[in-house]
Amino acid sequence: MLFDYKAALKNIPHRPGVYQYYDDANELIYIGKAKDLKNRVSSYFNKDNYKVNAKTRVLVSKIRNITFTIVDSEVDAWLLENSLIKKHQPRYNVMLKDDKTYPWIVIKNEKFPRIQWTRRIVKDGSKYLGPYPSVGMMHSILGLIKETYQLRTCSLPLTQPNIVAGKFRVCLEYQIGNCKGPCEGLQNEADYNQSIDEIKDILNGKISGVLRNLKEQILEASSQLNFELAHRLQKKYELLEKYQSKSTVVNSSITEVDVFSIASEEKIAFVNYLKVMHGTIIQTQTIEMKKKLDETDEELLSLAISEFRSRYQSKSKEIVVPFEIDIDDDKLTFTVPKQGEKKKLLDLSMKNVLFFKKDKIEQYEKLNPDLRTERLLTQMQKDLRLKELPKHIECFDNSNFQGKYPVSAIVVFKDAKPSKKDYRHFNVKTVEGPNDFATMEEAVFRRYKRLLEEGESLPQLVIIDGGKGQLSSAVKSLKALGIMDKLAVIGIAKRLEELYYPGDQYPLYLDKKSETLRIIQHLRDEAHRFGITFHRKKRDQGTLQTELELIDGIGKTSAEKLLKRFKSVKKIKEAQEQELLEVVNLKQAKAILDFFAKN
Repeated sequence: MLFDYKAALKNIPHRPGVYQYYDDANELIYIGKAKDLKNRVSSYFNKDNYKVNAKTRVLVSKIRNITFTIVDSEVDAWLLENSLIKKHQPRYNVMLKDDKTYPWIVIKNEKFPRIQWTRRIVKDGSKYLGPYPSVGMMHSILGLIKETYQLRTCSLPLTQPNIVAGKFRVCLEYQIGNCKGPCEGLQNEADYNQSIDEIKDILNGKISGVLRNLKEQILEASSQLNFELAHRLQKKYELLEKYQSKSTVVNSSITEVDVFSIASEEKIAFVNYLKVMHGTIIQTQTIEMKKKLDETDEELLSLAISEFRSRYQSKSKEIVVPFEIDIDDDKLTFTVPKQGEKKKLLDLSMKNVLFFKKDKIEQYEKLNPDLRTERLLTQMQKDLRLKELPKHIECFDNSNFQGKYPVSAIVVFKDAKPSKKDYRHFNVKTVEGPNDFATMEEAVFRRYKRLLEEGESLPQLVIIDGGKGQLSSAVKSLKALGIMDKLAVIGIAKRLEELYYPGDQYPLYLDKKSETLRIIQHLRDEAHRFGITFHRKKRDQGTLQTELELIDGIGKTSAEKLLKRFKSVKKIKEAQEQELLEVVNLKQAKAILDFFAKN
């Protein structure tokens, strides 16, 4: 059944809002937001737009109905989109991989409020702070509060009439100094609530104000010669100062900002969030997002910002991001810092997201090694500007000794791993003297002429160990065989790890730590090792052959036959006449025996 999208578009206005796509079973399959609903929805049915994206083409082919919700602003659309995605989890929307229930610190809505932790938010008027990305972080903060403040832990209904009536008695917590005994009226509500207010400030990053008040109280207690109180306050001051020193990462003049960074792979992305109050990071979390329609980093980050700000109930008016975000809101300021304290915060967020990404990918690849191979090949394709994944790579290297014993070697990698059964070496046949360029031309020609004759598949990438000269020689052979357009070829120069492309004047430099360069270096080193091993074997055989040719009646051909049969001069020397006669005639056998008897 075809969908009449033109009829549907007639009813969609040029207003901000959220659109929803349904399939033929009336199942919600996609939710999106738009500054202009009509323009955005129309873009899906523009063939020039969606034909380049196979996943979007599949989505559009399944649309059978469109509904929409108009809102007042783009920001409202942004928030509504996030809320609906979380509720309905449509098949083609980005999936936020976060199925944990994170812990919160709750300040109970009661007389003499208790401070506890919970994973459930109950709308009972209590104050919830968080969530915290780990239980360990949350418990360390609660530990600081318990060590610094004397708060009750009991669940007694401490109303004024109950306290006056003497319904309660102090418990062990009072006896050991962890509580001031409000249940018996030993601590009034104003004094208790002052501690609660200070704790709220600490949890919101406003530690400097708390420390200033404590300093004043210490000085006042000392001036009144109340040294016991001054000592307790000083201990509290030192604990909070130590906590602040661990938490403060930037200038405290940065009062309230949200910081976001993103790191993407082909199918997943990771977003880190830092909430900064008065120079202190009070909340941080990294989430994973599973791509569905090849979403851009801007689209993913926009969705993540909405999710985090909703989750953490953030009211920050400034948001620090790595690139411009297309969200038009007079109440929000998006900052892309180039230097200074905010740039340091963005760099810190990026370090966190990259570490999280590396750790997650390593976990996935341990469970499924094919994922690592696919990722490496995709990265190589991107780094080297290849038309297809380099599943089959071949690398050539030449070796000679002062122009003698020239050989070429080829190593083969399949799925980014050595395929040693496919390694080959060549005895150079058409080149005289030390001519590395001509040797490379011969080796490449012979290799791919044979593959073509045998109907074997060609590699996606050929690597030539050498600079422009060797690369040009390889290109000659590929053109002569008519396969230059069927594979990619690059040269790697040893000195600075420069990568040369045919016809390019300047080399390509990859990051020294990149996995693509490491694989190319592995290929080059493996080709060198394999070539040198064959070269030394041939050179050693040549030296031995020359020694045998000193014997009267033994020429080059006879020497080769003897080495082939006995493998070494030592074994020829130990051979009996009958054994030698299997290879040479009687006269030659006697000459060999006489030669080694005298030497």
